[in-house]
Amino acid sequence: MEIAHEIHDQCGPLFGTSMVKAHRLAHGVALSDIVAQVRALFEVDGKPAPKLGETLLSAYESGYKRPGPEYLHYLCAVYRVEPDKLGYQSPCICGRGHAVRLVDATAPLPEGPDRRGPGEPDALEGAVLVPGDRHRMTVIEQQRGPDRAEGPLSIDVGEEDIVLRRTLLQLLAGAGVALDGQFLGAVDNLRRKMDDTLVSATVSPTMLDQWEETTLGYGQQYQATPSLRMLCDVLLDFSEVRRMCDKRQPVELQERLCRIAAQLSGLSGLIMINLGDHRLARSFFRTARTAADETADRKLRAWVTVREALVPMYYGDPREALHLARKAQDLAGRTPSVAAAMAPAVEARALGMLALRGRGDAAPSARRALVRGRAVFDQLSRDDTGDLAFGFTDRQMTFYEGDTFTNLGDHRAGDEALSRALTLYAPTDRVDLTLVRLDRAACRLHAGHIDAALATAREAIEELPTEHRSDILVHRARQIGATVRAKYGDSPMLRDFYEALSGPSVTSPTKASPPAPPAVPPSEQV
Repeated sequence: MEIAHEIHDQCGPLFGTSMVKAHRLAHGVALSDIVAQVRALFEVDGKPAPKLGETLLSAYESGYKRPGPEYLHYLCAVYRVEPDKLGYQSPCICGRGHAVRLVDATAPLPEGPDRRGPGEPDALEGAVLVPGDRHRMTVIEQQRGPDRAEGPLSIDVGEEDIVLRRTLLQLLAGAGVALDGQFLGAVDNLRRKMDDTLVSATVSPTMLDQWEETTLGYGQQYQATPSLRMLCDVLLDFSEVRRMCDKRQPVELQERLCRIAAQLSGLSGLIMINLGDHRLARSFFRTARTAADETADRKLRAWVTVREALVPMYYGDPREALHLARKAQDLAGRTPSVAAAMAPAVEARALGMLALRGRGDAAPSARRALVRGRAVFDQLSRDDTGDLAFGFTDRQMTFYEGDTFTNLGDHRAGDEALSRALTLYAPTDRVDLTLVRLDRAACRLHAGHIDAALATAREAIEELPTEHRSDILVHRARQIGATVRAKYGDSPMLRDFYEALSGPSVTSPTKASPPAPPAVPPSEQV
């Protein structure tokens, strides 16, 4: 073990050598030898041959992939170390220790019926022999730790829960709450804990049924509830799910629990987009990908990816949004699903933004992507089209079409689609409903109706209650104002417009918005 640490300390900074690779190098064996030992252990346990090969093991050593709970257990068994010694900060599913102690084989064997003769393979249960010098062999015996099942695990109620509950109580009492460093630190610490504890746990099917119903309920409430209040509710349940992940569970229940974790983490990422914190949004989507990878559900992984594409779409580079949308389509495959319909629509919006920036080949590609998206959408079930967060509704599809047409300069088609979307959204769907109204303002702006555009955008923001005035909506309105200033210069109406936007809003301190963005060329506007 000391040799492995020395290899990691010396080679890690220079060549990126991971701990799991350092252990293999310390033993002086090839990838094929480790694979053979893992397969032998599977056979001893009466399990089918694993799919672990040299390519997958190399990916573990390079850090491109992380072993699942079962493979991690067998790698620990082969190297006789705990997961943290291989660079993985999570307990093993077996609940037993893998540490080793050295026994000198030249020492006299114990007397009595348990005495074993030299050369007998079962001299020590669970032990292996490694070469020493010419005259002796060293026996490595696995030290088994106490079984976790012998006693209950402590329930980890952390400081994050206290901060979230206090914030929720303040919101319920009608008090003003600011997104300070303590709150955001608690949010990120909770997400990090979920990253560290996405391992097997023991839960009942009935409990999972209840959590799945709760998660789907959040999808229905997603846009009707103020973002900060919604974040507190979701993360309190996310914390409960994390604690369940910290306990042992049967393999057949692990997938359902990880699915819930992926959905709650993805929903938290969506809320952080609304609040304007891009870093935490991406972190939650990364956690959602980790949980989704444990389920082997390509549709879920595709949903996480296409939802993550909204981060660069609203706050970053549309080229990155385009890349993520196409990646989601590859994950979704040919079977109709939420992501398979939403991904082409997101691709079309990203291409529309690129066309607005002057990319000549983007317009026809955007129209083709809309056709593909609508074709898949028409094949979705009613369950897939009834949820704004975990599904993809007709009003969202229509909104995406109108946004794309607007950016392509087809103002008539854009206004028709956006007008239809307004009739489909409920008054409580505040985020998307306001975004549609702001897109109509942008459509009128591109058509040359400056006063109407500013009036429409201002009205959309002013009609929002303060607790619903999230960063994504104010940010989109400021983009319209910046485009007006870049094209037509300053004006009294524009100054009144910015004054209306300077009111209180729910935003993140890491995403501060100035009262009046500087004028930028229209080609640079998202």
